[in-house]
Amino acid sequence: MRKMQGEEFDSLVSFFDDMARTKWLGGIHDELKKASGSWKDLSVLDVGCGTGRLLLRGVEEASMLSGVDLSSEMVKASKQNFFFINRSNKSHFSEGDACNLSFEDNTFDLSLSTCVMFLLPEPEAGMKEMIRVTKEGGKIVMLNPSLQMDQMAAFQYAKEQGMSGFEQTSLLKWSNVSTRRHRYSPKDLSEKLKRLGAKETRHVEVLNGLAIITVADL
Repeated sequence: MRKMQGEEFDSLVSFFDDMARTKWLGGIHDELKKASGSWKDLSVLDVGCGTGRLLLRGVEEASMLSGVDLSSEMVKASKQNFFFINRSNKSHFSEGDACNLSFEDNTFDLSLSTCVMFLLPEPEAGMKEMIRVTKEGGKIVMLNPSLQMDQMAAFQYAKEQGMSGFEQTSLLKWSNVSTRRHRYSPKDLSEKLKRLGAKETRHVEVLNGLAIITVADL
């Protein structure tokens, strides 16, 4: 599987920003924030931050919010979103590769990733980097599609939820990409993360089991 290029995502800023504000992905972001615990006084990293919508949820709690994205246009959009609410001083965004993060070991209290790990040619390389830059005693929290995710299952879920328009389209696109990349069971994720150094893992099913939020304690 070929390496992804940042330019591939530059033209998709509006799509990803709109998707982050859908009920389905916005709801998952809320669930992930809850599963990750309090961000009070923490240094938080989002790997593949997109337009920064997930990090905005903890802007009043965290001491510093950092985001990395392969796309320079996503980074610009994240900076703008924090500038608009006068919180640029609490944020830092930069271009970067999820498999080669430009941070020292043990930098962050909490590292997040929602729509990235399963896209990578080698997801374990990204997970390993998230663990490397996170302090001992900290956490990493990820969102990945489950083995049950496919276009038909996503369509059925959308139908049951009464979804239409962009809500439905964006979910179906996400499901379509996931079937071409990587999907996981909770057991798969626990085994991979423990092999990479996580002490404990727990999982929260979302989208009626079509996707999994994973919390790993380091």
